[in-house]
Amino acid sequence: MKTPKTLFLAWQDPISRYWFPIGRLTFDGGLYQFVYTQGIKEAEEQCAFKPLSSFPRLNEVYTSTQLFPVFANRLMSRSRPDYSSFIESLNILKDENDPMAILARSGGERETDTLAVFPCPEVDEEGRYHLYFFLHGLRHLPSSTIERINQFEPGERLWLAHEFQNPYDSQALILNTKDHYIVGYCPRYLLAEFFELLRQNSNLEVRVERVNKPLTPLQFRLLCTMNVDCKDDFRPFSSCQYQPLIAKVLV
Repeated sequence: MKTPKTLFLAWQDPISRYWFPIGRLTFDGGLYQFVYTQGIKEAEEQCAFKPLSSFPRLNEVYTSTQLFPVFANRLMSRSRPDYSSFIESLNILKDENDPMAILARSGGERETDTLAVFPCPEVDEEGRYHLYFFLHGLRHLPSSTIERINQFEPGERLWLAHEFQNPYDSQALILNTKDHYIVGYCPRYLLAEFFELLRQNSNLEVRVERVNKPLTPLQFRLLCTMNVDCKDDFRPFSSCQYQPLIAKVLV
């Protein structure tokens, strides 16, 4: 796994439950940099978003030689006895478990706030993009479906479907097996990009990357990877909402 150099920060409005990409974290090997992105404008207009206390000024480039606390606080302490098993559940090699890689895989979500982290997709030598994510909503699935998930093999194909009649989220994207089991939901903060990739008629597929043992919390049970060939020079996460709010950035 290549260590991600860029992570995006998403904010969820607690009322509408809609997600907005609001920031970008980059690391060049020595310096961390955070900037707000254009997506914050929509969050302000629709949901009265206020700047984070850690980054109070919108038009500023924040830099640090240490990972900013708002991100560092989303990492499991290395002193915890279950740290090694947690890293294993993310499918990260022990010698590659740096903070950016861990945040990219885990999402950094906590029950106490409305923020999540996700990576800019990796691109391989053939120009094919890869994005790793854990499926959401497993706690709402019947026990028979959980048993089906426990039987998955790495590389098994899953199919996306738009659950437009979902009463809680008309944009919900579900993942199905070949034998018609609904095994989870695409994270909400990735929906806009997934819909755009589907609209572009990209060669998009989702496969099982890893299934963790039953004692693993459900939010880390099923790790998937999205693989996509983009057409007409389209690049994932390159739309306006992911671009820096200010033009002057260091990396």
